[in-house]
Amino acid sequence: ELVCSNSFRSDDKEYNAVGLIHDEMRRAGSIIMRCADQHKVPAGGALAVDREGFSEAVTNALENHPLITMERGEIDGLPPEEWEQTIIATGPLTSGALADAIRKATGEESLAFFDAIAPIVYKDSIDFDKAWFQSRYDKGDGKDYINCPMYEDEYNRFIDALIEGEKTEFKEWEKDTPYFDGCLPIEVMAERGRETLRHGP
Repeated sequence: ELVCSNSFRSDDKEYNAVGLIHDEMRRAGSIIMRCADQHKVPAGGALAVDREGFSEAVTNALENHPLITMERGEIDGLPPEEWEQTIIATGPLTSGALADAIRKATGEESLAFFDAIAPIVYKDSIDFDKAWFQSRYDKGDGKDYINCPMYEDEYNRFIDALIEGEKTEFKEWEKDTPYFDGCLPIEVMAERGRETLRHGP
């Protein structure tokens, strides 16, 4: 969930399915939710965390858990068959040998890891004579998000720059992979229509 932002999405257990799952995980004693609550930052109705504090807390919890053994090192193959059930959770730094073993076990010709790039805007670059603090949907303490307004001509130039800007060229095997509509790259949203960014994907 935290791949491309610091948010676990809505924390509203009354009106949102994600918030309800958060509540159920808290009741079940989830380490992840406990660490998230300890490192929560203002985000309106969403649950957002300080990424460094959160990741450090999760690491410490796992390292000190009596039923978890952590081993750091390269994994170059699958566990022995007598283990019967194993979860392989790997990502973009998967070793070639492990990727080959997964391909062989699954019968897949290739494996892919897709990630989005989340742009970062530095606070000191924002003109607060024009921008203001306000929470989305007026949830939270009212200062959870920075809103940067644009005049219509500024908005249109922004859309043009997104559409015409340099983009990563997809490899042949990536070209037909569908996007997840709930988390689209901003330039893809712009390409879908000039008004899309005003209303969301």
